[in-house]
Amino acid sequence: MRKNTRRKKTKKKTKTATTPSLGTLTPARSRLRLPVLLVWLLACLAVASLAGSSSADQKAHNKPYALIFGTVWGPDGRPVYGMKIRIRRQKEKKARWELYSDHNGEFAQRVPAGAADYVITADVKAYKPWGGRQHVQGEEVTVHIEYDEKVDTGLHLSN
Repeated sequence: MRKNTRRKKTKKKTKTATTPSLGTLTPARSRLRLPVLLVWLLACLAVASLAGSSSADQKAHNKPYALIFGTVWGPDGRPVYGMKIRIRRQKEKKARWELYSDHNGEFAQRVPAGAADYVITADVKAYKPWGGRQHVQGEEVTVHIEYDEKVDTGLHLSN
């Protein structure tokens, strides 16, 4: 014969914690609260001013730049999402910047300001189209930057 091994459930009592309200604080405690708050506030302001006044950060933030902005177009005239873009200086062989086009087929890259020529190419080998039909490499696009300016361009792919 089996014994009943079920245990009887007991209700647990809830524990409550009380905190003193503002009215029940002693006068000594309420006088101590204001100076501690002021010291904490001054310390926070000092740390924020030290962190914000870094001269290296300010120089890097104010450094002039040019912007290369472009759109990748497919053979059907629609923007291409997820295409790998490579940007290099014309004198160099290796790409210095690699980025991907967004959902609108657009890309943007900051480059140093000043007179320079940049070559932009789309890497179709790394792209896997949704329809399964591979695109053919379009022409390389050369962009000339003179100052701190924005240059708009487009890359057109073919089948």
